[in-house]
Amino acid sequence: MFTVFIDGREGTTGLQIVERLKERKDLHLLEIPEKDRKDPRVKKNFLNEADLVILCLPDEASREAVSLIENPKVRVIDTSTAFRTADGWTYGLPELKPGQRERIQNTKRLANPGCHATGFILALYPLLHQGILSPDYPVFVQSLTGYSGGGKKLIALYEGEGPKPPGLHAPRHYALHLKHKHLPEMQKVTGLLHPPFFTPIVADFYQGMVVSVPLHSRLLKKRVTAQEVREILAEYYQGETFVRVVPFDSAPFLEDGYLSPLECNQTNRIDLFVFGNGEQILVAARLDNLGKGASGAAVQNLNLMLEVEETLGLTV
Repeated sequence: MFTVFIDGREGTTGLQIVERLKERKDLHLLEIPEKDRKDPRVKKNFLNEADLVILCLPDEASREAVSLIENPKVRVIDTSTAFRTADGWTYGLPELKPGQRERIQNTKRLANPGCHATGFILALYPLLHQGILSPDYPVFVQSLTGYSGGGKKLIALYEGEGPKPPGLHAPRHYALHLKHKHLPEMQKVTGLLHPPFFTPIVADFYQGMVVSVPLHSRLLKKRVTAQEVREILAEYYQGETFVRVVPFDSAPFLEDGYLSPLECNQTNRIDLFVFGNGEQILVAARLDNLGKGASGAAVQNLNLMLEVEETLGLTV
């Protein structure tokens, strides 16, 4: 039996991970007694006693926790942005490319991807690395997400007692400084020469998201149609349990022509859609920001690192 310590289990991501692991018979979840939770010595002992540690903490707290681990046998999954582009850390996206699962299985330090980044990378990576897109393509990406991605503070704002402020009923752009914390991994992992132009939007629903990337056929290295892009993605992800490339005739997967961000909720699946024509192409990725975008991805990576069935505890 493997021992797992989740540091930050009271947060949104931590709670979701616990929910996915609590019935597992192959794991023993370590938990600091309530009276000792603020004792750094106790925390250090737990960090060094587990077979695998999952950090669900802000960036600086994650860095501090990693610095306390002295036992060379302890393996770490970090869900913050602290290590996603750091040397010595493996990026935890198993479907990324051939050999990525083996890298995850063999690593002791794994960075769980961001939710926006997961949709963006899985939508674009095959096109970049098969020469359809040039690395200097001026990429634009927009992401519509539920408010749970903002953590406890944003959840409290949307779900607080009393009348909801009028502005919360409408979708709201954020990260308007254009320096969103997921940008470094989005650029580095795809191999783009420049950061994508990224505009995230939060709306009045709890979880779920759609990440969309528009492309101009005339600017591509290889001239392809929208339907051909769909076939490229389908071939690339053939056999992947958690990636569904929707048929180009996607009407049966839409709601009267509307693309809902909610249909992958409570699963670890990501749906890839391709819309458009010979001149304009839209690649859209739908996923649960708390599933494949966070907690589900952490469990998938845990399964690989512990060399158990990859889908254990996860819903397709």
